[in-house]
Amino acid sequence: MARIAYLVSSAKEIELADGGRHTTGYFAEEAVKPYERFVDAGAEVVVLTPDGEPPFADPYGLEPFFHYPEPDQDFFASVTRTFHRDPDDIRITLHQNTELGLVAARRLAERLKTRGFSPVEAHALVSKAARIAWREDRQLADVMTDDGLDGGLPAEEIRAAVAELDAASRQLAADRKAKLDAIPGFRQPASLADLSDEQLAEFDAVFAPGGHGPMVDLSDNPDVARLLKVLHDKQAPIASLCHGPALLLSAPEREDGQWLFDGYRLTCFTDEEEDQTEPGKLGLPWYVDTALKNAGAVFDDGPSAWVSHVVVDRNLITGQNPASTEATADALLKAVGQR
Repeated sequence: MARIAYLVSSAKEIELADGGRHTTGYFAEEAVKPYERFVDAGAEVVVLTPDGEPPFADPYGLEPFFHYPEPDQDFFASVTRTFHRDPDDIRITLHQNTELGLVAARRLAERLKTRGFSPVEAHALVSKAARIAWREDRQLADVMTDDGLDGGLPAEEIRAAVAELDAASRQLAADRKAKLDAIPGFRQPASLADLSDEQLAEFDAVFAPGGHGPMVDLSDNPDVARLLKVLHDKQAPIASLCHGPALLLSAPEREDGQWLFDGYRLTCFTDEEEDQTEPGKLGLPWYVDTALKNAGAVFDDGPSAWVSHVVVDRNLITGQNPASTEATADALLKAVGQR
C-alpha cells in the first residue's frame, strides 16, 4: 500500500503587488477529488501542512462556477468544439466559461427535447446560440430569447435552466467543502516541520493541490526542500496541481549548482490563466509560471487555457489547472502502481 504525503498549504492570506492582503487558501475541488481517488485506490494518505495548522479553503475556490456538475461540463465541451473548425484555435476564457451562462447548454438541450427536438437538433440549436454568445460576449439566455433561437422555449424556462445550473453548482461546492471538513487530516494535519528526514523517507510519493496558498508557504520553505530532496533521491513520484507546483521552487540545488528540477518538463497554472482570476486582476507580486521558467523548468502548457493538461517527466508529475485534477491524480496512482 502506497503512503502518500498530501501536502496542503495552511496559508489564509496572500500579499498583493500593491502590498494589500487578499484571502486565499487551497482550492476545494483540487483537494477533495485526488484525496478521494487515492483513498479509494487503497493508498494511505497523510495530510500535512507546513506548520501543522489546519488548511483553509479559499472562498474564491468555492464559487459555484468552479463546481459545475460533470455532465454539464462534458456537454459544454462538446458544444465548444463546434465553435471552430480546428479545436486548437478555440479560446474559452474564465469570463466566458463562468459569466455568460454557457454551461447551462445541457439543461437547455434537455428542455428542447421535451419540445420535440431530437438530441442532434437540440445540440445544434444550443451550440449555435452559444457560439453567438461566445463571440459577442452576451448571455446565452439573451441570445436564445432575443435572436429567435429559443426553439419554442419561453424566456422564463430558459432562465430557469440557468438558475438550475447555478443552484446545482452551489450545492456541489457545499458538498465538497463538507467532505473536506469531515476528513480528520484536514482538521488536524501533521506538521511537515516536525517530521525528520527518516520519517519523510517513509512516504512513497507527495501530492500538492493548488489554490494560491502554495505561493505563500510552500514556495520558499526549507522543510518542503527536505521533503523534495528525500523523495527525489529515491526517485519517488512528486506530483502537484495548478498552483501546487510552486512547492518546486523550494527544491535545493544539485551538486552541479543547478536547481534540482533544472531541465525537467513541467506545467502549472499559466500566466494567461492567472490574469483571468480574481487575485490576478487585483495584481500578484509574482506568477508561478514565470518563476518556474526562471528557475530552469522546460515549460509545457496545454493547447489553450483552462483545458486539462498533465506533464510527466521522470518522477515529476504536474497538472496545469483545475480541469487537470483527475488526470493528475490518476497519473500519480499509475506511478505508485495503485491505479
